[in-house]
Amino acid sequence: MKTAPKLPDGTPFPTLYYLTHPALTAAASRLETTGLMREMTERLGRDADLAAAYRRAHESYLAERDAIESLGTTFTGGGMPDRVKCLHVLIAHSLAKGPGVNPFGDEALAILAGEPAMAGILVEGQW
Repeated sequence: MKTAPKLPDGTPFPTLYYLTHPALTAAASRLETTGLMREMTERLGRDADLAAAYRRAHESYLAERDAIESLGTTFTGGGMPDRVKCLHVLIAHSLAKGPGVNPFGDEALAILAGEPAMAGILVEGQW
């Protein structure tokens, strides 16, 4: 789901995309408990190509949000571009924009697509 970048009272709220499917949201929460986010963040420091792709995801997210309404900040969501903080945001970004935009969202989706509980919800390569 895509939302406006401000709450009804005008408070800036930089998260643009949300997971809304209960099973997918629960699966993302479980995945967050595995240490994957820490491992992903560590990889950013070792892999310049991955870091560049994640920065491009951040810039794409920021441009899309600012096209709706600029918040005057470069903070986006999910920890982008320097760390991985919320797989829910990254997965939602990948689902909304398709493969190849957010490398960590794509990676998390590929992991989840292999889980039996995601059968009929995620089909590998079709998000």
